[in-house]
Amino acid sequence: MSAVPSKPNRRRFLATAATAALLAGMPAPLKASGTSAKVVVIGGGYAGATVARFLRAADPRIDVTLIEPNRAFYSCPFSNAVIGGLGPFSVLRFGYDGVEATGVRLVFEKATRVDPAAKTVRTEGGLEFSYDRLIMAPGIEFIWNAIKGYDEAASEVLPHAWKAGPQTLLLRKQIEAMPDDGVVAIAPPTNPFRCPPGPYERASLIAHYLKAHKPRAKLLILDAKEYFSKEILFRRAWKELYGDLIEWHSVLDFGPLVAVKPKEKVLVTEEREFRVDVANIIPPQRAAGIAQDTGLADATGWCPIDAVTFESRLQPGIHVLGDASIAGAMPKSAFSANAQGKVCAVQVARLLNGEEPIPTKLDNVCYSLVAPDYGISIAGVYRQGADMIEAIEGAGGISPIRAPAKVRRLEAGYAKDWFQSITGQVFG
Repeated sequence: MSAVPSKPNRRRFLATAATAALLAGMPAPLKASGTSAKVVVIGGGYAGATVARFLRAADPRIDVTLIEPNRAFYSCPFSNAVIGGLGPFSVLRFGYDGVEATGVRLVFEKATRVDPAAKTVRTEGGLEFSYDRLIMAPGIEFIWNAIKGYDEAASEVLPHAWKAGPQTLLLRKQIEAMPDDGVVAIAPPTNPFRCPPGPYERASLIAHYLKAHKPRAKLLILDAKEYFSKEILFRRAWKELYGDLIEWHSVLDFGPLVAVKPKEKVLVTEEREFRVDVANIIPPQRAAGIAQDTGLADATGWCPIDAVTFESRLQPGIHVLGDASIAGAMPKSAFSANAQGKVCAVQVARLLNGEEPIPTKLDNVCYSLVAPDYGISIAGVYRQGADMIEAIEGAGGISPIRAPAKVRRLEAGYAKDWFQSITGQVFG
């Protein structure tokens, strides 16, 4: 979740070396197998749209149907910039014309039922699709009332803004309208959840807005964790850029957030209550409902998968990508979802053509903006092991802890270029 995209330049890239190497080394299209196979993809986000169009690239004879309830996709990456007032809401919106142009059939309905035995998918409108392989990229759902009092209705008062769209604008408008000496609170959940560095980038960019427009305001982070992604980089930057404006509390300070009182805008931890002007509550999450209903999720609420093919360990013939999956060491991020979509497309195409899947490496880079010209990142490279996706020791890392302003500006530029590249590749 980063800032407003700049115009693309020579630094634009589609993927880092590990993922690109797999795609370059695979035959495309794969060898003919007689009849065209049918693949249905559920979910048109970064994972689903990627796998749909890359399947068509891997083997144009594969009949690919993408089922997605919304005609427009709103990106969580870069939504923090919109919340922080750095750009218009329109930069987050993408259509599916580019996906359809690759030969993918688009069905704009909600998938409501999967029959793994019959290999069929039904939609809310009563349509039914058969498949040889099903790829699920349904994203997340919130565990309402895991925090007492925080249900879907409460989110209209205390927004989560963890699914981009109307909630993004709601949080932005609340921040703009609050008193000049008001208090904004952000409550991040325990791991695992979508975009681990996201709450802290959000805090940074809200602080950037407050510093300019409401300098007497405070931003309070009530964390459900003891530590967080890129913590040393964020906290050094906060001290440098925002002084005492941001106040972070780990779960050890006041205990976890256990309840909210939406009307009063009161947050209740185990040890004390906080009355605030704006509260951004990011609730616990799990794989979206259709994954639960299809029997793809285990007791954790997430979907265990084969590390090489992304095939479900609980339902043969169904593959699970992106935030809904248990992808080992890979974080739940748009970059990961995109990388998984590319690799899964090749592996599924190979399976449908009678070829053995080929283990490969995947990668992830997560950029965060602490200010419009101050970027930081974390990167990882992963191998598809026998049982899980494993981090390769010594590969990847975080931005230098001590770096000149020039380096931070460069990383901010890389973040903007990445957003241009990935959205162009997935939706363009």
